Amino acid sequence: MYMEAVISLVLTTALLLGSPGPAPLALAGVGASFGFKGGMGFLTGILAGLLVVIFAVAAGLGALLAAYPPVSFLCQVIGVAYLVYVAYKIASGQGGVNELNGTAPSFKDGFILNLINPKAYAAFLAIFSSNMLVLDSQLLSAIVTGAICFLVAVLVDGLWMATGGSFRRFFTKPTHAKRLRLGFSGALLISIIVAFVL
Repeated sequence: MYMEAVISLVLTTALLLGSPGPAPLALAGVGASFGFKGGMGFLTGILAGLLVVIFAVAAGLGALLAAYPPVSFLCQVIGVAYLVYVAYKIASGQGGVNELNGTAPSFKDGFILNLINPKAYAAFLAIFSSNMLVLDSQLLSAIVTGAICFLVAVLVDGLWMATGGSFRRFFTKPTHAKRLRLGFSGALLISIIVAFVL
């Protein structure tokens, strides 16, 4: 019975975090533009921000955001602005992928992006309300559930960036690389519209 609950938690987390959306597409775009190694700062920032979100939701902040829509809306607006900035960073690089000019979004960019992302809070509120593991104490249940969610996030987010990075070899010419960056930036902007506006 316990193993079934863990499998359900892993699958739910993977589906919520792995479905194409602003953060996964930003990771793919950074991977394609700057490579997996070049995007590690952004990836670790995304994961660090997600870790804070997991702890905040486990401590009740997710319910607080749900109870105060204006605060949630403000975080959403700030999150959209940051995603547009990340899309700009991806699109504005110059040259082919082998001689790329410009800098990848940083640890700080990824951290702030997830820290102010109300969709992340909503996802973990859903996970903790429907898939929390039942252990000896509430604290232990929250810690183990959060740790499993974080491990799934490391895998899923790393796969998104690696997938983007796999496109780099096809775009060695500056004109092809520019199309790649613009394509990922455009997909990111479309995902922002779908996720936050519609």
